[in-house]
Order: sequence, then C-alpha cells, then structure tokens
Amino acid sequence: MPANLTPQYLSAEKRYREAREDAEKLRYLEEMIRLLPKHKGTDHLFGDLKARRSKLLGRLDQAKKQGKREYAYGVERQGAGQVLLLGVPNSGKSSLLNALSNANSPVGEYPFTTHKPYPGMMPYKDVHVQVVDVAPVVADATEAWVQPLARSADEILIVVDAADPDCLEHVETVLAELDRFKVTPCLYGDPQLRNEPVVPRTTLLVANKCDVHGAADDLAVLRELYADRFPILAVSSTEGAGLHDLVESMYASLRVIRVYTKAPGRPPDTDAPYVLREGATVFDLAEEVHREIAESFKSARMWGTEVHDGQLVGRDHVLADGDVVEIHT
Repeated sequence: MPANLTPQYLSAEKRYREAREDAEKLRYLEEMIRLLPKHKGTDHLFGDLKARRSKLLGRLDQAKKQGKREYAYGVERQGAGQVLLLGVPNSGKSSLLNALSNANSPVGEYPFTTHKPYPGMMPYKDVHVQVVDVAPVVADATEAWVQPLARSADEILIVVDAADPDCLEHVETVLAELDRFKVTPCLYGDPQLRNEPVVPRTTLLVANKCDVHGAADDLAVLRELYADRFPILAVSSTEGAGLHDLVESMYASLRVIRVYTKAPGRPPDTDAPYVLREGATVFDLAEEVHREIAESFKSARMWGTEVHDGQLVGRDHVLADGDVVEIHT
C-alpha cells in the first residue's frame, strides 16, 4: 500500500535531513510523526520514526547529563514591558508578531521557520511594548534558550491555531513545557520574581486564525476549558480581526502606568512618559528620573484624575496612569 506522503511531511523530512544538531533533528522528526498519514501502508515508517526519536532522545539526555549546553540567545528588554509568544509549529506566531509590531519575522508554510528570537516594538498610545517571537514549542524538545526568556518575560501569549482540530492538544503542549520551565501561567504574575524555583507569569491565550472555517467551534471549547485560567482572545493576524482588543488586553495585563514630568513654570513633557509598575509612588518616580533627585527630594506637585491641579504631595503618594508630576528638591 503506498504511503501517500503529503508535501508538508516531505518538507519536514527535508529539513530533518539537513539539520545538524540533535535537538533540531528531534523537532523536525516530531513534526514528521505528526504529519505522517495514519494507515496500514505507513505502519513500518511510523515504527522507524519512533525508533529514531527514541535514539535522539537518548543522545540528548546523555548530553544533558554530561553538562553540554546549547547556544543561548538573549533579548535586551525595551519599552513598557516584554511579551513572549509561545506556540507549537505553524500556530501563526510570526504573522501575529508582524501584525502587532514593526518586526519582520520570517513567515513560512513549513514548520520551524523561527530559529532565533525576533523582537518587535508594538505601539500603544505614547509608549511601546516589546513583543518577542521565539522557536516553536515541542514536547520535551523546545530550544533550550526559550526557557530563560519565558522565565524573564513580563507576559506570555500562548498562541494557537483556532482552526486546527488539535488546538486543545497544542495548548496542553505549551502548558506542559511551561511547567518544565518552572513557569506558572496565571492572571497576574509578578515579573520581578526572576530567580525563584517557580516564577508566576501573566498569561493570555490567543486563538489565532479565527477567520478560518471551523475556528468558531474550537474557540468555544477553548473558552469552556480555559476561561477560568487566563483571558482568551480571538484574532486574525492576516485580516486584523481582534487585534485592537488584543493590544488593549496585552497592555492592561502588564499592570504598568505612564507618568509625565514637568519643570516649574513649564508644560509637561508628553513625548516620553516614565513607565512604572502599578502602585508606584512619587519617590519611585524620583528614583527613576535620577538617583540624586531622589536623594534630595522634598515634595511634589501633581496634576491628574485623582488629585486637584497642583496638589502638593509627599514621597509616598501613589501614582495613577496619566499623572503629571513636578518634583521639588
């Protein structure tokens, strides 16, 4: 019986043969197993693929015991916060990054297009949020450099293809990898916790490709299963549907505020607000402006929605989004 291998399978097989590193070979092998048509004519090939996977896992485990490490990538943090995109191959992460930001992350019809971090800056009002696309998540074989990025990011977007019948399984795959990374997805994590054994990270579930036929049914199931764990947003990175709501939710979930400063007798500087965590005080702002200003801080006058214009406040006054502050030393 002929195997009737699909073009997608053959593409993954080509990249498997071209791969040099065992971790890379394993990712393509996992994709081949997923894409292999399941019938009697492929039984022998399926067994061969599983044997190759077992051999690769053994080699990777041995390398881990010997202390070998893969090359690590870092991303310099910029903007009001750093948001990481996580998803299985072909979930639409790269196209979502390009739709949200100024990035030009490569987008392909074949899996594993992304081999290194691709950061982009997403505009939000008068600030920017850094959004980072990384290598796809593969069960027990995600690129090693993804883990430190997941642990240090301010927020995580789990991106799934809502039109894929296996999207529920894909969510569980990402959650399992986050558990292996010692990252706990939650509604409001604490990004300042970076060196704990387990770190909580604010997480949103993004159901991409919501414009594709069949996505509505999967989206309903996703909401039924995960709505109590994190927000679920339906978007189309190609058509633009839902992107505005996603941007609003991403920024709100960062739990930051924008604060503007002014010199006495002058208008406020509205071009470059200071971005602080919710709950920050006037003294926190002074420290952000300059250490010497904080050391010589006496008082401040404020303009905002929760104070009278020009109200005199002390160092412990809690700031709100949009406040204008005139620091006196």
